[in-house]
Amino acid sequence: MSLVRQRFKTRLLVMLCAALASICLLSGRTINAQVSANEVISSQLTSFEKTSPTAKASQQSIVTYPAMPEPVTNNAVVKVHSIKGSYLLSFMGLGAKKSYDAVHNKVWALNINPRGKDSKRLNANVSHWQAKSPVPSSLSQSGRLASVAVGVDSMAYIFGGYTVDQAHNEVSSPDNFRYDVVTDTYYPISATPVAVDDAIALVYLHRYVYLISGWHNDGNVNLVQIYDVQTDSWQQGSPFLGQPVFGHAGAIVADNILLCDGVKVDVHPDKRRTFSAQPACYHGTIDKDEVHKIDWRSVAHPTGMARYRMAGVGDSATNSAIFVGGSDNPYNYDGIGYNGEPAKPSKQIWRYDFAQDKWQVTEMDNASMDHRGLLPIGEGDKRHFVTLGGMVENQKVSSAVNRFAL
Repeated sequence: MSLVRQRFKTRLLVMLCAALASICLLSGRTINAQVSANEVISSQLTSFEKTSPTAKASQQSIVTYPAMPEPVTNNAVVKVHSIKGSYLLSFMGLGAKKSYDAVHNKVWALNINPRGKDSKRLNANVSHWQAKSPVPSSLSQSGRLASVAVGVDSMAYIFGGYTVDQAHNEVSSPDNFRYDVVTDTYYPISATPVAVDDAIALVYLHRYVYLISGWHNDGNVNLVQIYDVQTDSWQQGSPFLGQPVFGHAGAIVADNILLCDGVKVDVHPDKRRTFSAQPACYHGTIDKDEVHKIDWRSVAHPTGMARYRMAGVGDSATNSAIFVGGSDNPYNYDGIGYNGEPAKPSKQIWRYDFAQDKWQVTEMDNASMDHRGLLPIGEGDKRHFVTLGGMVENQKVSSAVNRFAL
């Protein structure tokens, strides 16, 4: 057989295998079938890219992210857009030792497109994380866990969290700040009426921040506390109608809120209270004319098994809520479950379509848990999502920036 024919036959086989793999993906089979098909495509692409400039260009266009300067988990994360570029920010959290003295107020920033706001020119792979000024504190303990952060245009807003001392006393922090990454400046903002930690924070109309449920010093609250970034004031929203929880996940797209899972408090007649996972999801619709009014409805759960501290975000491109990772065994800040068993991270991706009222459950490559948020990046075929830090297998605190695409 001639060399030309042999090369032609090899290319034809590669293209046929890739096509068959794509058919498997479109058939909507199980997660394992999808992973297997992806592996086939990846394997064939590796062979084909030696002769295909297009394949090489495609591979080179994938943005890679440097690991964070040190392992961190239970950190508040956010993305902001500034005149200097788009930044990924990590505030406070827990270090690798997972002890009370590993709780810190460190801040890191990664500029993912220093040339401006154009998401088509992401170049995080040539950037480096920068240490920023630590988050201030009015409490004796400066570090915080379970804070939340949101981005409103060029500013990051940081809310709540809790401190831990040597005696393992935990205090919900009243401290809230607006942070300007360009000038590295913190501006104190109005204290939350009821300070919370392990809550969720969602932004509506680039103006209102909804702090929903969470823990306040001695127990869970069902409050929806709404902060107005324009007036620096608070108002109460329609209370959350599900079981009050902490460590739940939330997302918002337009007027639609989705909340899932978390941990509830169980009361007993003959022993102290205990904590248990709450497998439940709720859809809240915000009244456009009266933003404090929310119509809460229950939603079918995707798996029937609750996840604790998933990373969540609303994705306007697909009109869906996306939750990833977490653990089915609620745990203390060191990753050991309230039942005494080590918590294990999940690989699952849950996507809820608001228009169709349907769930899709798939998997990502890496299992992780102990997240405070999920960050969307890019547009179109470059759209993807990242988590910053977290815990991986064996409750190890991670410095990884993990990415995945839908």
